[in-house]
Amino acid sequence: MRNHLATWVRMPSRQARREMRFISSSPTLSAINIMEKLVSTNPAKGYERLGEVDISSDTDIKEKVESANKAKLVWKELGIKKRIELLKPIYEEFKSRESEIVLLSTKEMGRVFKESQLAVKGHIEKVKWFLDNAESALSDEITHEDEESIHKIVYEPFGVAAVITPWNHPFGMFAWGVIPNLLAGNTVVFKISEECPLTGKLIEKVMASHQLPEGVFSEVYGAGDVGWKLVKDNINLIWFTGSTKVGQELYKLAGEKFIKAIVELGGSNPGIVFEDVNVQEIIGKIYTKRFKNCGQTCDALKRLIVHRSVLEEVVEKLKKEIESKKVGDPESPETDMGSLVAKRQLTLLEGQVKDAIDRGAKVIIGGRSPENLSGAYYSPTLLTNINRDMRVWTEEVFGPVLSIIPFETEEEAVNLANDTTYGLGSIIFTKDKERAKRVASRIESGTVEINNVLHWFPRNPFGGYKKSGMGREHGTIGFRELCQIKVISMEK
Repeated sequence: MRNHLATWVRMPSRQARREMRFISSSPTLSAINIMEKLVSTNPAKGYERLGEVDISSDTDIKEKVESANKAKLVWKELGIKKRIELLKPIYEEFKSRESEIVLLSTKEMGRVFKESQLAVKGHIEKVKWFLDNAESALSDEITHEDEESIHKIVYEPFGVAAVITPWNHPFGMFAWGVIPNLLAGNTVVFKISEECPLTGKLIEKVMASHQLPEGVFSEVYGAGDVGWKLVKDNINLIWFTGSTKVGQELYKLAGEKFIKAIVELGGSNPGIVFEDVNVQEIIGKIYTKRFKNCGQTCDALKRLIVHRSVLEEVVEKLKKEIESKKVGDPESPETDMGSLVAKRQLTLLEGQVKDAIDRGAKVIIGGRSPENLSGAYYSPTLLTNINRDMRVWTEEVFGPVLSIIPFETEEEAVNLANDTTYGLGSIIFTKDKERAKRVASRIESGTVEINNVLHWFPRNPFGGYKKSGMGREHGTIGFRELCQIKVISMEK
Protein backbone atom coordinates (compact mmCIF):
# COMPACT_ATOMS: atom_id res chain seq x y z
CA MET A 1 0.00 0.00 0.00
CA ARG A 2 2.95 2.29 0.46
CA ASN A 3 4.56 2.56 -2.93
CA HIS A 4 2.92 2.86 -6.29
CA LEU A 5 5.15 1.17 -8.81
CA ALA A 6 1.98 -0.86 -9.36
CA THR A 7 0.70 2.07 -11.40
CA TRP A 8 3.36 1.64 -14.06
CA VAL A 9 0.85 0.90 -16.83
CA ARG A 10 -2.25 2.90 -15.99
CA MET A 11 -2.43 6.61 -15.17
CA PRO A 12 -0.90 7.28 -11.73
CA SER A 13 -3.43 7.17 -8.91
CA ARG A 14 -2.60 10.70 -7.84
CA GLN A 15 -3.89 12.31 -11.03
CA ALA A 16 -5.31 15.34 -9.27
CA ARG A 17 -1.86 16.19 -7.99
CA ARG A 18 -0.06 16.20 -11.32
CA GLU A 19 0.29 19.02 -13.82
CA MET A 20 0.09 17.42 -17.25
CA ARG A 21 0.77 18.60 -20.75
CA PHE A 22 -0.24 16.37 -23.66
CA ILE A 23 2.39 16.22 -26.37
CA SER A 24 -0.07 14.70 -28.82
CA SER A 25 -3.76 14.99 -29.48
CA SER A 26 -4.05 11.21 -29.76
CA PRO A 27 -6.76 9.88 -27.40
CA THR A 28 -4.73 6.69 -26.91
CA LEU A 29 -1.64 8.43 -25.55
CA SER A 30 -0.29 6.65 -22.46
CA ALA A 31 0.55 8.34 -19.15
CA ILE A 32 4.24 8.03 -19.90
CA ASN A 33 5.93 11.32 -20.86
CA ILE A 34 2.80 13.47 -20.54
CA MET A 35 3.62 14.78 -17.07
CA GLU A 36 5.99 17.67 -16.45
CA LYS A 37 5.65 18.42 -12.76
CA LEU A 38 5.09 16.36 -9.63
CA VAL A 39 3.05 18.50 -7.25
CA SER A 40 3.33 18.05 -3.50
CA THR A 41 0.23 18.80 -1.40
CA ASN A 42 -0.65 18.75 2.29
CA PRO A 43 -3.28 16.05 2.98
CA ALA A 44 -4.05 17.57 6.39
CA LYS A 45 -4.78 21.07 5.06
CA GLY A 46 -7.34 20.38 2.35
CA TYR A 47 -4.61 19.30 -0.09
CA GLU A 48 -3.05 22.75 -0.25
CA ARG A 49 -0.13 23.02 -2.67
CA LEU A 50 3.32 22.83 -1.09
CA GLY A 51 5.57 22.86 -4.15
CA GLU A 52 6.61 20.86 -7.16
CA VAL A 53 9.53 19.02 -8.73
CA ASP A 54 10.34 18.04 -12.30
CA ILE A 55 9.39 14.49 -13.24
CA SER A 56 12.42 12.60 -14.52
CA SER A 57 12.44 12.00 -18.25
CA ASP A 58 13.57 8.80 -19.94
CA THR A 59 16.84 10.56 -20.77
CA ASP A 60 17.33 11.67 -17.13
CA ILE A 61 16.92 8.10 -15.89
CA LYS A 62 19.29 6.62 -18.47
CA GLU A 63 21.96 9.25 -17.87
CA LYS A 64 21.88 8.74 -14.10
CA VAL A 65 22.14 4.96 -14.43
CA GLU A 66 25.03 5.35 -16.88
CA SER A 67 26.78 7.73 -14.49
CA ALA A 68 26.29 5.31 -11.60
CA ASN A 69 27.83 2.53 -13.66
CA LYS A 70 30.84 4.70 -14.53
CA ALA A 71 31.35 5.49 -10.83
CA LYS A 72 30.93 2.01 -9.37
CA LEU A 73 34.53 0.83 -9.71
CA VAL A 74 35.94 4.06 -8.27
CA TRP A 75 33.50 3.92 -5.34
CA LYS A 76 34.31 0.26 -4.65
CA GLU A 77 38.06 0.78 -4.74
CA LEU A 78 37.96 3.72 -2.33
CA GLY A 79 37.46 1.15 0.41
CA ILE A 80 35.24 1.17 3.46
CA LYS A 81 37.32 3.62 5.51
CA LYS A 82 37.27 6.29 2.80
CA ARG A 83 33.56 5.79 2.12
CA ILE A 84 32.83 6.32 5.80
CA GLU A 85 34.99 9.45 5.78
CA LEU A 86 33.06 10.89 2.83
CA LEU A 87 29.62 10.08 4.27
CA LYS A 88 30.20 11.41 7.80
CA PRO A 89 29.80 15.10 6.82
CA ILE A 90 26.52 14.21 5.14
CA TYR A 91 25.28 12.72 8.42
CA GLU A 92 26.35 15.91 10.21
CA GLU A 93 24.40 18.09 7.76
CA PHE A 94 21.27 15.96 8.06
CA LYS A 95 21.60 16.28 11.81
CA SER A 96 21.86 20.08 11.54
CA ARG A 97 18.80 20.19 9.26
CA GLU A 98 16.67 17.89 11.38
CA SER A 99 13.96 20.51 11.96
CA GLU A 100 13.54 21.06 8.18
CA ILE A 101 13.14 17.33 7.59
CA VAL A 102 10.61 17.08 10.42
CA LEU A 103 8.47 19.90 9.06
CA LEU A 104 8.50 18.49 5.53
CA SER A 105 7.48 15.06 6.83
CA THR A 106 4.63 16.63 8.74
CA LYS A 107 3.40 18.67 5.79
CA GLU A 108 3.77 16.09 3.00
CA MET A 109 2.40 13.18 5.04
CA GLY A 110 -0.02 14.85 7.42
CA ARG A 111 1.87 13.20 10.28
CA VAL A 112 1.69 14.69 13.76
CA PHE A 113 4.67 16.99 14.34
CA LYS A 114 5.73 15.43 17.64
CA GLU A 115 5.74 11.98 16.03
CA SER A 116 7.75 13.28 13.09
CA GLN A 117 10.30 14.72 15.52
CA LEU A 118 10.84 11.39 17.25
CA ALA A 119 10.91 9.46 13.98
CA VAL A 120 13.39 11.72 12.18
CA LYS A 121 15.66 11.91 15.21
CA GLY A 122 15.69 8.11 15.40
CA HIS A 123 16.44 7.76 11.69
CA ILE A 124 19.34 10.21 11.89
CA GLU A 125 20.71 8.24 14.84
CA LYS A 126 20.44 5.11 12.71
CA VAL A 127 22.61 6.76 10.05
CA LYS A 128 25.22 7.27 12.78
CA TRP A 129 24.96 3.61 13.72
CA PHE A 130 25.51 2.58 10.10
CA LEU A 131 28.61 4.76 9.93
CA ASP A 132 29.97 3.44 13.23
CA ASN A 133 29.40 -0.24 12.42
CA ALA A 134 29.91 -0.60 8.67
CA GLU A 135 33.62 -1.35 8.91
CA SER A 136 33.23 -4.21 11.38
CA ALA A 137 30.34 -5.68 9.39
CA LEU A 138 32.08 -5.48 6.02
CA SER A 139 35.72 -6.15 6.82
CA ASP A 140 37.38 -9.31 5.52
CA GLU A 141 36.67 -12.35 7.68
CA ILE A 142 39.23 -15.15 8.10
CA THR A 143 37.48 -18.52 8.05
CA HIS A 144 40.52 -20.79 8.30
CA GLU A 145 44.22 -20.43 8.90
CA ASP A 146 46.98 -22.99 9.35
CA GLU A 147 50.72 -23.23 8.71
CA GLU A 148 50.28 -23.51 4.97
CA SER A 149 47.25 -21.43 3.99
CA ILE A 150 44.82 -18.69 4.89
CA HIS A 151 41.16 -18.47 3.82
CA LYS A 152 38.99 -15.42 4.06
CA ILE A 153 35.58 -14.02 3.09
CA VAL A 154 35.53 -10.70 1.25
CA TYR A 155 32.34 -8.62 1.04
CA GLU A 156 32.16 -6.84 -2.32
CA PRO A 157 29.47 -4.52 -3.73
CA PHE A 158 27.05 -5.60 -6.45
CA GLY A 159 27.46 -2.38 -8.44
CA VAL A 160 24.51 -0.07 -9.11
CA ALA A 161 21.60 -0.26 -6.68
CA ALA A 162 18.12 1.02 -7.53
CA VAL A 163 16.67 2.11 -4.19
CA ILE A 164 12.91 2.74 -4.26
CA THR A 165 11.18 3.85 -1.08
CA PRO A 166 7.65 4.59 0.20
CA TRP A 167 6.09 7.69 1.70
CA ASN A 168 5.28 6.56 5.24
CA HIS A 169 8.80 7.28 6.56
CA PRO A 170 10.24 9.45 3.79
CA PHE A 171 13.59 10.32 5.37
CA GLY A 172 13.81 7.07 7.31
CA MET A 173 13.48 4.89 4.23
CA PHE A 174 16.23 6.90 2.53
CA ALA A 175 18.43 6.31 5.57
CA TRP A 176 17.67 2.59 5.64
CA GLY A 177 18.09 2.00 1.93
CA VAL A 178 20.66 4.46 0.60
CA ILE A 179 23.24 4.86 3.37
CA PRO A 180 24.00 1.12 3.90
CA ASN A 181 24.23 0.62 0.12
CA LEU A 182 26.74 3.45 -0.21
CA LEU A 183 28.77 2.14 2.71
CA ALA A 184 28.78 -1.34 1.18
CA GLY A 185 30.28 0.17 -1.98
CA ASN A 186 27.24 0.21 -4.25
CA THR A 187 26.43 3.34 -6.20
CA VAL A 188 22.78 4.37 -5.88
CA VAL A 189 20.03 5.75 -8.07
CA PHE A 190 17.27 6.68 -5.64
CA LYS A 191 13.55 7.13 -6.23
CA ILE A 192 11.51 8.49 -3.34
CA SER A 193 7.73 8.12 -3.33
CA GLU A 194 5.76 10.57 -5.43
CA GLU A 195 3.88 11.52 -2.25
CA CYS A 196 6.91 13.29 -0.75
CA PRO A 197 8.99 14.83 -3.55
CA LEU A 198 10.03 17.89 -1.52
CA THR A 199 11.65 15.65 1.08
CA GLY A 200 13.44 14.01 -1.83
CA LYS A 201 14.66 17.39 -3.08
CA LEU A 202 16.05 18.27 0.34
CA ILE A 203 17.89 14.94 0.46
CA GLU A 204 19.26 15.49 -3.04
CA LYS A 205 20.47 18.98 -2.14
CA VAL A 206 22.32 17.74 0.93
CA MET A 207 23.91 14.82 -0.90
CA ALA A 208 25.02 17.05 -3.79
CA SER A 209 26.68 19.57 -1.49
CA HIS A 210 29.39 17.13 -0.40
CA GLN A 211 32.41 15.65 -2.13
CA LEU A 212 31.03 12.35 -3.38
CA PRO A 213 32.45 11.22 -6.73
CA GLU A 214 30.16 12.01 -9.65
CA GLY A 215 27.54 9.32 -10.20
CA VAL A 216 27.80 7.73 -6.76
CA PHE A 217 24.37 9.06 -5.75
CA SER A 218 21.54 10.50 -7.82
CA GLU A 219 17.77 10.80 -7.67
CA VAL A 220 14.89 10.35 -10.06
CA TYR A 221 11.34 11.61 -9.48
CA GLY A 222 7.93 10.41 -10.54
CA ALA A 223 5.29 7.77 -10.11
CA GLY A 224 5.39 4.06 -10.87
CA ASP A 225 6.40 4.39 -14.51
CA VAL A 226 9.63 6.12 -13.47
CA GLY A 227 10.46 3.35 -11.02
CA TRP A 228 9.73 0.74 -13.66
CA LYS A 229 12.11 2.37 -16.15
CA LEU A 230 14.79 2.59 -13.48
CA VAL A 231 14.69 -1.09 -12.50
CA LYS A 232 14.61 -2.22 -16.13
CA ASP A 233 17.79 -0.27 -16.88
CA ASN A 234 21.38 -1.44 -16.34
CA ILE A 235 21.33 -1.94 -12.56
CA ASN A 236 22.74 -4.74 -10.42
CA LEU A 237 20.55 -4.70 -7.30
CA ILE A 238 16.98 -3.74 -6.38
CA TRP A 239 16.28 -2.47 -2.86
CA PHE A 240 12.57 -1.83 -2.40
CA THR A 241 10.13 -1.12 0.42
CA GLY A 242 6.46 -1.02 -0.50
CA SER A 243 3.43 -3.12 -1.28
CA THR A 244 3.49 -6.87 -1.75
CA LYS A 245 1.91 -6.56 -5.19
CA VAL A 246 4.73 -4.36 -6.44
CA GLY A 247 7.39 -6.36 -4.60
CA GLN A 248 6.30 -9.53 -6.38
CA GLU A 249 6.56 -7.79 -9.76
CA LEU A 250 10.03 -6.55 -8.89
CA TYR A 251 11.13 -9.96 -7.68
CA LYS A 252 9.90 -11.47 -10.94
CA LEU A 253 11.86 -8.87 -12.90
CA ALA A 254 14.97 -9.50 -10.80
CA GLY A 255 14.67 -13.21 -11.60
CA GLU A 256 14.43 -12.49 -15.31
CA LYS A 257 17.47 -10.19 -15.12
CA PHE A 258 19.20 -12.61 -12.70
CA ILE A 259 20.00 -9.88 -10.18
CA LYS A 260 19.34 -9.68 -6.47
CA ALA A 261 16.25 -8.01 -5.01
CA ILE A 262 15.77 -7.08 -1.36
CA VAL A 263 12.08 -6.36 -0.80
CA GLU A 264 10.39 -5.37 2.48
CA LEU A 265 6.68 -5.53 1.84
CA GLY A 266 3.27 -5.43 3.49
CA GLY A 267 2.26 -6.66 6.91
CA SER A 268 -0.83 -7.64 8.87
CA ASN A 269 0.76 -8.07 12.27
CA PRO A 270 -1.18 -10.00 14.91
CA GLY A 271 -1.13 -9.20 18.60
CA ILE A 272 -2.17 -11.96 21.01
CA VAL A 273 -3.51 -10.99 24.44
CA PHE A 274 -3.62 -13.89 26.89
CA GLU A 275 -5.87 -14.05 29.92
CA ASP A 276 -3.11 -13.49 32.53
CA VAL A 277 -2.20 -9.94 31.49
CA ASN A 278 -2.72 -6.75 33.41
CA VAL A 279 -4.87 -5.07 30.78
CA GLN A 280 -4.17 -1.52 31.88
CA GLU A 281 -0.42 -2.09 31.51
CA ILE A 282 -0.66 -3.11 27.85
CA ILE A 283 -3.27 -0.66 26.51
CA GLY A 284 -0.70 2.06 25.82
CA LYS A 285 1.47 -0.22 23.68
CA ILE A 286 -1.53 -1.61 21.80
CA TYR A 287 -2.68 1.93 21.00
CA THR A 288 0.78 3.05 19.89
CA LYS A 289 1.51 -0.05 17.82
CA ARG A 290 -1.75 0.35 15.91
CA PHE A 291 -2.40 4.10 15.68
CA LYS A 292 1.04 5.74 15.52
CA ASN A 293 1.61 7.43 12.14
CA CYS A 294 -2.16 7.22 11.65
CA GLY A 295 -1.78 3.45 11.33
CA GLN A 296 0.40 3.80 8.21
CA THR A 297 3.30 1.55 9.14
CA CYS A 298 4.13 -1.82 7.61
CA ASP A 299 5.13 -3.23 11.01
CA ALA A 300 2.07 -1.88 12.85
CA LEU A 301 -0.27 -4.07 14.88
CA LYS A 302 -3.27 -4.70 12.62
CA ARG A 303 -5.19 -7.65 14.08
CA LEU A 304 -5.78 -8.01 17.83
CA ILE A 305 -6.49 -11.55 19.06
CA VAL A 306 -7.81 -11.44 22.64
CA HIS A 307 -8.66 -14.19 25.11
CA ARG A 308 -12.41 -14.15 25.55
CA SER A 309 -12.17 -13.75 29.33
CA VAL A 310 -10.56 -10.30 28.98
CA LEU A 311 -12.11 -9.25 25.66
CA GLU A 312 -14.67 -6.85 27.12
CA GLU A 313 -12.09 -5.15 29.34
CA VAL A 314 -9.57 -4.76 26.51
CA VAL A 315 -12.17 -3.28 24.17
CA GLU A 316 -13.51 -0.87 26.77
CA LYS A 317 -10.07 0.36 27.82
CA LEU A 318 -8.95 0.81 24.21
CA LYS A 319 -12.11 2.79 23.54
CA LYS A 320 -11.34 5.10 26.46
CA GLU A 321 -7.75 5.49 25.27
CA ILE A 322 -8.96 6.57 21.83
CA GLU A 323 -11.51 8.96 23.34
CA SER A 324 -8.64 10.71 25.14
CA LYS A 325 -6.84 11.46 21.86
CA LYS A 326 -7.30 14.46 19.57
CA VAL A 327 -7.44 14.14 15.78
CA GLY A 328 -6.64 17.35 13.90
CA ASP A 329 -3.99 19.70 12.56
CA PRO A 330 -0.71 17.74 12.74
CA GLU A 331 1.29 20.92 13.27
CA SER A 332 -0.57 21.69 16.52
CA PRO A 333 1.19 20.49 19.70
CA GLU A 334 -2.21 19.42 21.07
CA THR A 335 -2.89 16.95 18.26
CA ASP A 336 -2.36 13.21 18.74
CA MET A 337 -3.27 12.00 15.24
CA GLY A 338 -3.11 13.74 11.88
CA SER A 339 -4.36 12.67 8.48
CA LEU A 340 -3.72 9.85 6.07
CA VAL A 341 -1.23 10.61 3.33
CA ALA A 342 -3.68 11.02 0.45
CA LYS A 343 -7.31 10.89 -0.63
CA ARG A 344 -6.82 7.51 -2.30
CA GLN A 345 -5.66 6.01 1.04
CA LEU A 346 -8.81 7.36 2.65
CA THR A 347 -10.98 5.86 -0.10
CA LEU A 348 -9.29 2.47 0.28
CA LEU A 349 -9.74 2.48 4.05
CA GLU A 350 -13.40 3.50 3.79
CA GLY A 351 -13.98 0.58 1.44
CA GLN A 352 -12.35 -1.91 3.81
CA VAL A 353 -14.40 -0.70 6.78
CA LYS A 354 -17.64 -0.68 4.77
CA ASP A 355 -17.00 -4.26 3.71
CA ALA A 356 -16.56 -5.27 7.36
CA ILE A 357 -19.73 -3.51 8.47
CA ASP A 358 -21.72 -5.02 5.59
CA ARG A 359 -20.53 -8.46 6.71
CA GLY A 360 -21.57 -7.91 10.32
CA ALA A 361 -18.69 -6.15 12.07
CA LYS A 362 -19.56 -3.88 14.99
CA VAL A 363 -18.06 -0.38 15.19
CA ILE A 364 -17.06 0.32 18.80
CA ILE A 365 -15.70 3.78 18.03
CA GLY A 366 -14.85 5.70 14.87
CA GLY A 367 -15.75 4.15 11.55
CA ARG A 368 -15.89 7.44 9.64
CA SER A 369 -14.06 10.67 8.87
CA PRO A 370 -14.33 13.55 11.35
CA GLU A 371 -16.93 16.04 10.16
CA ASN A 372 -15.03 19.23 11.03
CA LEU A 373 -11.73 18.55 9.23
CA SER A 374 -10.78 19.08 5.59
CA GLY A 375 -8.33 16.56 4.19
CA ALA A 376 -7.59 12.84 4.29
CA TYR A 377 -8.72 12.32 7.87
CA TYR A 378 -10.17 9.15 9.37
CA SER A 379 -11.14 8.66 13.01
CA PRO A 380 -9.32 5.94 14.99
CA THR A 381 -11.59 2.91 14.77
CA LEU A 382 -12.19 -0.31 16.69
CA LEU A 383 -14.09 -3.16 15.04
CA THR A 384 -15.39 -6.30 16.75
CA ASN A 385 -17.53 -9.23 15.59
CA ILE A 386 -14.89 -9.90 12.94
CA ASN A 387 -14.98 -12.88 10.63
CA ARG A 388 -12.03 -14.12 8.62
CA ASP A 389 -13.55 -13.35 5.21
CA MET A 390 -13.62 -9.60 5.80
CA ARG A 391 -11.17 -7.39 3.94
CA VAL A 392 -9.93 -5.91 7.24
CA TRP A 393 -8.72 -9.43 8.08
CA THR A 394 -7.47 -10.65 4.71
CA GLU A 395 -5.84 -7.42 3.44
CA GLU A 396 -3.21 -5.10 4.83
CA VAL A 397 -5.09 -2.23 6.53
CA PHE A 398 -2.95 0.90 6.18
CA GLY A 399 -4.80 3.31 8.42
CA PRO A 400 -6.16 3.80 11.98
CA VAL A 401 -8.45 0.76 12.13
CA LEU A 402 -8.00 -2.16 14.53
CA SER A 403 -9.91 -5.42 14.15
CA ILE A 404 -10.43 -7.41 17.33
CA ILE A 405 -11.29 -11.12 17.47
CA PRO A 406 -11.59 -13.47 20.51
CA PHE A 407 -9.98 -16.86 21.14
CA GLU A 408 -10.35 -19.64 23.70
CA THR A 409 -7.18 -21.77 23.48
CA GLU A 410 -3.52 -21.21 22.77
CA GLU A 411 -3.80 -23.36 19.66
CA GLU A 412 -6.63 -21.20 18.33
CA ALA A 413 -4.65 -18.02 19.03
CA VAL A 414 -1.65 -19.28 17.05
CA ASN A 415 -3.87 -20.36 14.16
CA LEU A 416 -5.52 -16.94 14.05
CA ALA A 417 -2.16 -15.18 14.19
CA ASN A 418 -0.87 -17.21 11.25
CA ASP A 419 -4.10 -16.83 9.25
CA THR A 420 -2.58 -14.31 6.84
CA THR A 421 -0.46 -14.21 3.72
CA TYR A 422 1.84 -11.79 5.54
CA GLY A 423 4.52 -12.43 8.14
CA LEU A 424 6.32 -9.22 9.04
CA GLY A 425 5.91 -8.90 12.80
CA SER A 426 3.84 -9.94 15.82
CA ILE A 427 3.30 -9.22 19.52
CA ILE A 428 2.52 -11.53 22.44
CA PHE A 429 1.12 -10.26 25.75
CA THR A 430 1.40 -12.71 28.66
CA LYS A 431 3.05 -13.03 32.07
CA ASP A 432 3.95 -16.67 31.37
CA LYS A 433 7.45 -16.58 29.86
CA GLU A 434 7.43 -20.24 28.88
CA ARG A 435 4.17 -19.81 27.03
CA ALA A 436 5.52 -16.67 25.39
CA LYS A 437 8.58 -18.52 24.09
CA ARG A 438 6.47 -21.46 22.96
CA VAL A 439 4.03 -19.28 21.04
CA ALA A 440 6.84 -17.13 19.60
CA SER A 441 8.41 -20.23 18.08
CA ARG A 442 5.15 -21.05 16.27
CA ILE A 443 4.27 -17.63 14.89
CA GLU A 444 5.28 -17.18 11.25
CA SER A 445 6.84 -13.71 11.31
CA GLY A 446 10.20 -12.02 11.02
CA THR A 447 9.97 -10.40 14.45
CA VAL A 448 8.12 -11.28 17.65
CA GLU A 449 7.82 -8.76 20.49
CA ILE A 450 6.90 -10.09 23.92
CA ASN A 451 5.03 -7.68 26.17
CA ASN A 452 6.50 -4.17 26.13
CA VAL A 453 9.92 -4.96 24.63
CA LEU A 454 10.38 -3.35 21.19
CA HIS A 455 12.52 -4.99 18.51
CA TRP A 456 13.66 -1.70 16.93
CA PHE A 457 17.40 -1.78 17.57
CA PRO A 458 19.70 -1.10 14.61
CA ARG A 459 21.65 -4.30 15.28
CA ASN A 460 18.51 -6.38 14.79
CA PRO A 461 17.80 -7.48 11.22
CA PHE A 462 14.35 -6.59 9.91
CA GLY A 463 12.26 -8.41 7.32
CA GLY A 464 9.39 -10.81 6.94
CA TYR A 465 8.14 -14.31 6.28
CA LYS A 466 5.71 -15.27 3.51
CA LYS A 467 4.55 -12.33 1.36
CA SER A 468 6.10 -9.74 3.66
CA GLY A 469 9.37 -9.80 1.79
CA MET A 470 12.68 -11.39 0.92
CA GLY A 471 16.00 -10.46 2.49
CA ARG A 472 16.78 -8.43 5.58
CA GLU A 473 17.65 -4.83 6.44
CA HIS A 474 19.71 -3.45 9.36
CA GLY A 475 22.45 -4.95 11.43
CA THR A 476 25.40 -6.96 10.18
CA ILE A 477 23.05 -9.20 8.21
CA GLY A 478 21.52 -6.17 6.49
CA PHE A 479 24.94 -4.89 5.39
CA ARG A 480 25.95 -8.26 4.00
CA GLU A 481 22.70 -8.59 2.05
CA LEU A 482 24.03 -5.72 -0.07
CA CYS A 483 27.22 -7.55 -1.01
CA GLN A 484 28.61 -10.27 -3.19
CA ILE A 485 30.41 -12.79 -0.99
CA LYS A 486 33.79 -13.91 -2.26
CA VAL A 487 36.09 -16.53 -0.73
CA ILE A 488 39.85 -16.13 -1.25
CA SER A 489 42.19 -18.98 -0.30
CA MET A 490 45.96 -18.63 -0.66
CA GLU A 491 49.28 -19.92 0.49
CA LYS A 492 51.02 -18.18 3.33
